[in-house]
Amino acid sequence: MAASGPSKDGVGLWWKLLGRNKRNLTLDLSTPEGRQLLLRLAATADVIIENFRPGTLEKWNLGWPELSAANPRLVLARVTGFGQFGPYSHRPGFGTLAEAMSGFAAITGEPDGPPTLPPFGLADSIAALATSYAVMTALAARDRTGNGQVVDMAIIEPILTVLGPQPLWYDQLGYVQPRTGNRSLNNAPRNTYRTADGSWLAVSTSAQSIAERVMRLVGRPELIAEPWFTTGSGRAEHSDVLDEAVGSWIARHTREDAMAAFEKAEAAIAPIYDIRDVMEDPQYRALDSITEVPDPELGPLRMQNVLFRLSETPGAIHWAGRPHGADTDAVLTELGLSGAEITALRTTGAL
Repeated sequence: MAASGPSKDGVGLWWKLLGRNKRNLTLDLSTPEGRQLLLRLAATADVIIENFRPGTLEKWNLGWPELSAANPRLVLARVTGFGQFGPYSHRPGFGTLAEAMSGFAAITGEPDGPPTLPPFGLADSIAALATSYAVMTALAARDRTGNGQVVDMAIIEPILTVLGPQPLWYDQLGYVQPRTGNRSLNNAPRNTYRTADGSWLAVSTSAQSIAERVMRLVGRPELIAEPWFTTGSGRAEHSDVLDEAVGSWIARHTREDAMAAFEKAEAAIAPIYDIRDVMEDPQYRALDSITEVPDPELGPLRMQNVLFRLSETPGAIHWAGRPHGADTDAVLTELGLSGAEITALRTTGAL
């Protein structure tokens, strides 16, 4: 990731986010010396996370038998595109493939348009969060049993889970969810609407009471009396009528006025932000969702904060991603190696 996406002064910015709070050392695991160093590190670790293709660690004699022998309490998280077994396990896997194969792309986009992929690492990010949860579960089990275990995380699976009841719908009804653009099959009005001053707003009416408040606000209370209005699915079947009612009202108001009216009516609305809006929003500022991190290469950096707030152990971002191998000497010194040994390992190419 050091070379992915935009950079500043030759320094990759994505790595500054992904590498935060991590120390960075390099090992060539294909060398005997590199292999031995990883086993020594494993003996001191709680968790190892790897995302090589299945069989790669085994090729270096660093599979689960060897790692668990070095540390029976170790948790090994193996993250691959398709899992450790099955007919696709040998394939290279990336988040884009998971977004395609999970069904996400098939239901994303306008009805008359092509399947749409997200312009960011959606499946990868969901898999990362799921892996964190799986690792914590394995560590909790280790606290009870004293033994570590292997986490097998296939990137195609977490995004399939968050897509909801599609497998159940198909299994029981033969129903295949279509692309519906910004509309929902479960409730309406639910869409994006343009204001008089050219901004865009998103409206959601997942609750019946909210849908009724919106109709009263936009001057169409008679729609509430329609038999189909009493259920989310009924309203979704009449999205054209409801979108026209909400859209025409919002089109006559500025963003500020529409937001104020919806808030007064206790109806759910939000502006469509780009990153410039996110950086200036008072709610994000109150939460410190975007926080400033000092960096010796680039100076102060603003990036997403810790994902959640814990009352007793809140955590913090201590540093952004560091240069490749920046902590090799420090980590190996802590492992007990002398300066001469580290120099010799560099000579052999193990570092």
